[in-house]
Amino acid sequence: MNDLRQLPSVDKLLAQASSLLETYGRSLTTDAIRSVLDEARSIIRSGGTPPDQSELLPRITDRLREWTQSRPRAVMNATGVIIHTNLGRAPLSTEAINAMTVAAAGYSDLEYDLDRGERGSRMAAVEDLLKRVTGAEAAFVVNNTAGAALLALSALASSKGALISRGQLVEIGGGFRVPDVMEQSSAKLIEVGTTNRTHRRDYEMALVTKEVAAIVRAHSSNFRAVGFTTEVPLTELVELANWKNIPLIDDLGSGALLDTAEYGLAHEPTVQESVAAGAHVICFSGDKLLGGPQAGIIVGKAQYGELLKKHPLARALRMDKLDLAALSATLVHYLKGEATQKIPVWRMISLPLSEIELQAQSFAQQLQAVGFTAEVIDGQSTVGGGSLPGGTLPTRLIALTINNPDDFLTRLRHGDPPVVARIEGDRVVFDLRTVMDRPALLHALRQLA
Repeated sequence: MNDLRQLPSVDKLLAQASSLLETYGRSLTTDAIRSVLDEARSIIRSGGTPPDQSELLPRITDRLREWTQSRPRAVMNATGVIIHTNLGRAPLSTEAINAMTVAAAGYSDLEYDLDRGERGSRMAAVEDLLKRVTGAEAAFVVNNTAGAALLALSALASSKGALISRGQLVEIGGGFRVPDVMEQSSAKLIEVGTTNRTHRRDYEMALVTKEVAAIVRAHSSNFRAVGFTTEVPLTELVELANWKNIPLIDDLGSGALLDTAEYGLAHEPTVQESVAAGAHVICFSGDKLLGGPQAGIIVGKAQYGELLKKHPLARALRMDKLDLAALSATLVHYLKGEATQKIPVWRMISLPLSEIELQAQSFAQQLQAVGFTAEVIDGQSTVGGGSLPGGTLPTRLIALTINNPDDFLTRLRHGDPPVVARIEGDRVVFDLRTVMDRPALLHALRQLA
């Protein structure tokens, strides 16, 4: 145990850490010193080799940086997954970021009507934009799509029947299931049809024999059923809802406002199509295909929109001013017809293969110049984020032949900023489609050359 006595005291290390005290304060620096010393003691007691005394202050510095590191950290996404759920989903446009900065830096007219000089609605501006972009009569926004569905069901079907096809009882990311959300709203789940086939007559029979307050359609945005399948078209569901004078709640999920088929992907049902079909309440996400901040957006008929706004859950689920600012700025891009130029998600989706080819070839040459074995190969980008399951876009990948690919990826993830890439065919590959700062990626790789 002589090694234990060799460790310096907390006070001795504090005396050597004047710069750390100035930067991090005495209390936090003391905690870091004790943490590092405790680790050293544990190593000694287990028979290991303790750190040299010259290593203690650097370890304390690293510990303090780790504790005070802002979260979430900026990460470079070189995976080719455009809406990467684990990496924060949709990156925001420059205009959306600027709008958040303005809203955060000082006071704003969040709930103040400048024309009348009195209290206003925090949703007024974004509601107007949503109605203009989608063609809906009414709009409302909450903090996420699960919240939007919960609010709609709570306001329109609490303690009453909500009709849904068994094939639409889906589970989304994080283990959240549509039946669980419906149960939390106190709506009584009424299942019709089978997993793979639901017919109009299934809905009609339930509407005649059971007390139903709403019909729910949940779009299968994160999987695709193929083969012997049948589902009732949205227009027919709207007819059935109108027949019984109840709302059709259409949970679209991804929130596409542009036609994905124009960019070589499968067609994703758009919000505008649902509005045109006459859906009464339409719920969709703000941070998937829409390309904005996390939000649960609700558009539809005015009579139902008013009921949702007045429900007690509306306040509990409401968005904060920063997300509202970002969402407004994002919607303006659609209004001005500039989404594919300004919104990162759509800029990546619409990026021509020829442009990726040129960038990848240039990038590979620069990596070869510093010693890497690099070449450009064919690959596939994916949309991700529970959108367009199985849908891919042709891309060109930069492939590095590395002795230990797993170790190389680990080193990349521990860089500043961290880089997330993937392994394909025993090589480390980078898809420039999703890399927003290519010079920074090149710098990160050069450091590991």
